[in-house]
Amino acid sequence: MKNVSKYKVDKFILIPMFLFVIISLLTIHSSQKLLPSFMNNLYIKQLLWYVLGFIIAYFIMFIGNNYIYRNIWFIYIIGVLSLLGLLLFAEPINDARCWFTIPGIGTIQPSEFMKIILIITLAKMVNKFNDDFANPTVKEEFIFLLKIATIVFIPSILTFLQPDTGVVLIYLIITIVMLFISGIRYRWFAILFGSLAILIGFVLLVYFINTDMFINLFGTNFFLRVDRLLDWSSKTGYQLENGLSAIGAGGFFGNGLGNTPIYFPEPQTDFIFAVYANNFGFIGSIFLIGLIIFFDTYLISVAINTNKNINKYVIAGIVGMLLYQQIQNIGMTFGLLPITGITLPFISYGGSSLLSYMLMAGIIFNISNESFRYTN
Repeated sequence: MKNVSKYKVDKFILIPMFLFVIISLLTIHSSQKLLPSFMNNLYIKQLLWYVLGFIIAYFIMFIGNNYIYRNIWFIYIIGVLSLLGLLLFAEPINDARCWFTIPGIGTIQPSEFMKIILIITLAKMVNKFNDDFANPTVKEEFIFLLKIATIVFIPSILTFLQPDTGVVLIYLIITIVMLFISGIRYRWFAILFGSLAILIGFVLLVYFINTDMFINLFGTNFFLRVDRLLDWSSKTGYQLENGLSAIGAGGFFGNGLGNTPIYFPEPQTDFIFAVYANNFGFIGSIFLIGLIIFFDTYLISVAINTNKNINKYVIAGIVGMLLYQQIQNIGMTFGLLPITGITLPFISYGGSSLLSYMLMAGIIFNISNESFRYTN
């Protein structure tokens, strides 16, 4: 067996991440042309978040994944308490209680970290269940699924009340992907998707038939969220129309940095792909999408090569989360999917989201190192 350093960094993960850093900083710098003057230093803040993020990734490599796995229930409780604290103590920003404001630093969004916490918590639960029950009965699987539902429901309801529907969807995607590879009977997925279809059908039926009844049943806030989600189907909305115009104006090679000709809201976060596509054109867009596909595919190969099942479950949750956010963000920019406020991982501006991804990167580096030792 080769002597592999504990802190060896997989270049096939690190190089794409460095390219993400460059793309993110350039695009955020370009997006500032569409933002107020007091936001002209966002790219510098993003660089600082990236530096802090790499420090966090190294720290995760230093303490090791086993330490995190052993203490994940304690971390889960802290995550839930932070979500509860938002509802009780956080000052509203744009009518939402999604962030803690830290003087001199900015805002911290606990739900971003909860995504990673939930992935590791579910991975540990799935791994323990499969170790305890080689051939589980239907009853044993049902009890296990009730436990999973409870663990997911608690942060989901707290996040929904903030309100942040987009992150709740990510929680559900993570759960479904991890359960799908856990080995449980597929009939549970038929029951789940059937139940979701009935529930969504009922909600939409009330929405289209009687608006007043919908508001009485679900509240005005939920009505506005559903109304926003359905805007995409008619390709209407100021943000979407202008974002599409910006993408189309990019042409084959793009207009260059800082030359986005039309304004649209949230160019540094939700619609950052529209800025990138306008600046770098079709060729640049193909490069970024290809880089994303390579990164995700390589993570899958790392999961295949690891000899620990809990690592496979962790990477499954991470890849499920990344794929959903990547497809959702780029899809909504083109009007192919509803606008949900989902950011593009590693590219969009945001301290909390970026730090959570870098924490995730440290976990992945550890798994990759373990896989390298195993295969050599």
